[in-house]
Amino acid sequence: MSDRENIQQVASRLVGLRDALELSPEEVAEACGVEVHTYLNYESGEHDIPISFIQNLASIYGVQVPELLFGTSPRMSSYYVTRAGKGARVERSKAYSYESLAEGFADRIMHPFRVTLEPDNNATAKPNSHPGQEFNYVVSGREELHIANKVIVLNPGDSIVFDARLPHYMQALDNQPLEFLSLIANK
Repeated sequence: MSDRENIQQVASRLVGLRDALELSPEEVAEACGVEVHTYLNYESGEHDIPISFIQNLASIYGVQVPELLFGTSPRMSSYYVTRAGKGARVERSKAYSYESLAEGFADRIMHPFRVTLEPDNNATAKPNSHPGQEFNYVVSGREELHIANKVIVLNPGDSIVFDARLPHYMQALDNQPLEFLSLIANK
């Protein structure tokens, strides 16, 4: 499945959720703290949908993140194993690839991902923010993390935890792909 098809499927689930809840785009945008035109861009399937937005929307409307990202409902409540390379994938764009490491675990308060970031993201990276805290652990490559007005460089084996409400974005350094583990926890 192409990146565009993946984004369009997530977008159609956004529309489906909004329709099921009988809400207007204006109501969803206001509840999620985004401009109406931004939300409509997400619904169109023609624009990248930040994972932080998906998590915020899921939290507000009481749905599971995997339902929006993958169209599946988590079922396991005591444990869930994700085998190496077998996590559900979401390609946000050509530069960003997320592999969910706990998609089948229901009612989780944290969302672990293996993220691959290609260096061609650097020209288009935009800050985002979301509720909760975020933890990143660099597996390979070098990460330049922008948090508010700070720039922090992380090397393989380095980690950071931060308040995800602060505007932040990542870039791959040295014209090499960056792979990191990201754990996003809702408060």
